[in-house]
Amino acid sequence: MELSEVMRTTFAAREFLAQEVTNEQIGRILDNARFAPSGGNRQGWKVIVVRKEETREALVPLIEPIFRHYLAQVQAGESPWNTINETNLTQEEIDRQDLPKGFVENLVHAPVLLFVFLDLSVVASFDSKLDRVGVISGASIYPFVWNILLAARDEGLGGTITTFVGGSDVELRDLLRVPSHYAFSAMIPMGKPVKQLTRLSRNPVNSFAVLETFDGASFD
Repeated sequence: MELSEVMRTTFAAREFLAQEVTNEQIGRILDNARFAPSGGNRQGWKVIVVRKEETREALVPLIEPIFRHYLAQVQAGESPWNTINETNLTQEEIDRQDLPKGFVENLVHAPVLLFVFLDLSVVASFDSKLDRVGVISGASIYPFVWNILLAARDEGLGGTITTFVGGSDVELRDLLRVPSHYAFSAMIPMGKPVKQLTRLSRNPVNSFAVLETFDGASFD
C-alpha cells in the first residue's frame, strides 16, 4: 500500500473477527515499527504480547473504574481526565455511570494485546520540572506506537491506542511484573477488524495550523 493510503485509512479498530493474529504477523509488525525515531535513538521501548485468558480477565477491573469516570465526565459535558479543569462531578455521580455492555470485554479479548512501556531512565524529559503534566517523554514512544498501528494496517490488521488501564498503574505493574522505571504508554488490542474504514473524518489543516505565532493567521 502507498504510505499516504495507510496514513489515511488507519483507524481506531475496537471490534475484531475471531481470527488469530500469528506470532509471525506480530514479528513483522514490530520489525517495521522499530524504525520509529526516539530521543538519542535510545529506543527505550518494551513490548509485552499478552494472550493468556487470566491476564485478560484481570485487566477488566483495572479498566472499568477509569472508563466509568471518563464516561461520566463526557456525559456531563466535560473534557475527561484533563489536568487543567477539575471535574464538577462527585464520586457518587461517577459511580452511578453505566458502562456500555461488552465494551471493555471486547478490548481485552481482542485476538492479541500489545502493551508498550517506556524506559524512563533513557528519556530526556525536558518538561519534568514544570508545574504541569509532562508530555515531552511521549516523543520517544508514541512514534513507535503509531508505527505499530501503521504496520498492522499494512498486514490487513487493525487496533487502537488505549490508555484507560494507565489509571491503575500500580496494579498493572504488578500484573505484568514491570520494573518501576518503566512507564505504561499504551495497550493495543489488535486483530482483523470487523469492518475496514476507508473514509476517515478529520479537521482540515487550516483549522489547526497558523503562521509565525499561536495567534497568527491561518495556514492556507
